Amino acid sequence: MVNWIKRSAPLALICGVLLLQGCAAVQTADARDPWESMNRSIYKFNDVVDTAAIKPAAQIYETVTPRFVRTGIHNFLGNIGDVWSMANSALQLKGQATVETFMRINVNTFLGLGGLLDVATEMRLEKRKEDFGQTLGYWGVKPGPYLMLPLLGPSTLRDTAALPLDMQGDATQQFSDQATRNVLTVTRVLDVRTGLLQTVDVVKAASLDPYSFVRDAYLQKRRNDIYDGNPPSTFDYGDESK
Repeated sequence: MVNWIKRSAPLALICGVLLLQGCAAVQTADARDPWESMNRSIYKFNDVVDTAAIKPAAQIYETVTPRFVRTGIHNFLGNIGDVWSMANSALQLKGQATVETFMRINVNTFLGLGGLLDVATEMRLEKRKEDFGQTLGYWGVKPGPYLMLPLLGPSTLRDTAALPLDMQGDATQQFSDQATRNVLTVTRVLDVRTGLLQTVDVVKAASLDPYSFVRDAYLQKRRNDIYDGNPPSTFDYGDESK
């Protein structure tokens, strides 16, 4: 029953978002964000959850876990994540990236103590993060409107549609033991949030509108991800989101 709920949750999330779009569309100054009213409400909800639970947990994790242990955990999770990145590089017909990521996985797994050490980076094997949303973008699927997802954070309609496959492709979900999968999932959340402790505080302190800052930063990053850091000079997100 638990596994069924877990598999169904991403699909339910997407269906819910699509149902909400009809009542959440508002006129805004930003064509990329037609559902801004709904997105801002979800952003506030996420901020409350983060302030009450996730941030304190990350602070405790940072305090009680030695730096070298956190680095090893970060490297291990990154090595697991490289498997899905390699698959998406192949789907995008990026031969060199696919081969180099394959080499990264093998080097870090066999020479880096199962991925605890990032030997591949020392050997100048570039780390590339690819997901199915990027693959869809590579093949011409437009991003669609900006979305703020409950607990999961910023996204677009395209990236949200890709989310179920990204979750299934996550190597941490391939472990047969449910407890192991849960531990890895929680550890990944703590690892990511710990790395953002100072960044999030700075954004909140320095931005007049943290929501807009997060939205603009996310959309710019995803644009750069799709074009491998070299978006065309004539790129217009307003046209893409239609």
